[in-house]
Amino acid sequence: MGLLDSLVGALGQAQGQVSGHAQGQPELLNAVIGMLGNGSPVGGLAGLAAKFQQGGLGEVLQSWVSTGQNLPISPDQLQSVLGADTLATLARQFGLNAGDVAGPLSQLLPQVVDRLTPQGQMPQGGLGGAADLLAAFMKR
Repeated sequence: MGLLDSLVGALGQAQGQVSGHAQGQPELLNAVIGMLGNGSPVGGLAGLAAKFQQGGLGEVLQSWVSTGQNLPISPDQLQSVLGADTLATLARQFGLNAGDVAGPLSQLLPQVVDRLTPQGQMPQGGLGGAADLLAAFMKR
C-alpha cells in the first residue's frame, strides 16, 4: 500500500467514514494539523496564508477556507510555497524525501484547512494549538 493510500485511509477514518483503504498512517495528518496550530514554525493558518499570498497562490488557500469548492494545488506549487526546508522537515519525520511528501500533502492540506474552517473564514485568533486542532478535526 502506498503512502497516499495510507493518508486517504487515515483521513477517511478521521472523518468517521468507512474507507476502502487499509489502516492508514495518521502521522502526516498530525503533522499537517501541527503545522496549522498557533505557535508552529509555519506560523499557523495565518502564517500559511501569508506564505501562499507571497507565493502568488493566495486565492488557492482562500478557496480551502471558503465554503465553495477547493482549488487544487500541485506538489510543485506546494513545495514552492512552503519551501524546501518545511517539506524536508516533514519528510524526515517519515524517512522519506521531500518529493515523496509533497504529493500526498498537496491532497491532504486542502481537505484539512477546509474542515478546520467550516464557517468559511479564518478565525480571528488563529486555529488554536495542535492538540485542540486534532480534537476538533476528529469530531467533524
